[in-house]
Amino acid sequence: MNLQFDIIEILKVTMVLFAVIDVIGSIPIIISLKQKTGGINAPKASVVSLGIMIVFLFVGQSILDIIGISIGDFAIAGSILIFIVAFEMILGVQISKETMPATASVIPLAFPLIAGTGTLTTLLSIRAEYNIVSIITAIILNVIIVYIVLRNLDRVEKLLGAGGIAILKKVFGIILLALAIKLFRKYTGL
Repeated sequence: MNLQFDIIEILKVTMVLFAVIDVIGSIPIIISLKQKTGGINAPKASVVSLGIMIVFLFVGQSILDIIGISIGDFAIAGSILIFIVAFEMILGVQISKETMPATASVIPLAFPLIAGTGTLTTLLSIRAEYNIVSIITAIILNVIIVYIVLRNLDRVEKLLGAGGIAILKKVFGIILLALAIKLFRKYTGL
């Protein structure tokens, strides 16, 4: 296990996770959730999503081993899922169905909105490529960003405006699309 601190690698992983988590693109969904539930507990949502990501980073591979799936298989499946998420972001279509029950900050905010299937798939996929210190650091940095956005949701919405949010969503969609293609090519040999 490689435990070195590499700032460039940390920045790469942070950007990938930032694009997958897409807290900026999720602002309209989060605002709707806040209106339906009466409020969002930013610390709780952040801590729960951090815990889910860290646990899955370490236990996810064991789960795959138990059911007989290789990291390559999971990475290919993840690349397809990431491709679909990128497709949604770039074209502004919704393929997956979002449900927002009247629960608080854990479901659906921490899971599946922040630490959802796309994020968990990406974590296992990038674990095959990057060192664990970089990934954990990137997770922590992203959770800090998520916390800041959740705490300042009204300000962020006013600052970015509808046009700014739309542009960010498209830019991060293209980054995700490139990542999906890279992962698919790496594990399929194309």
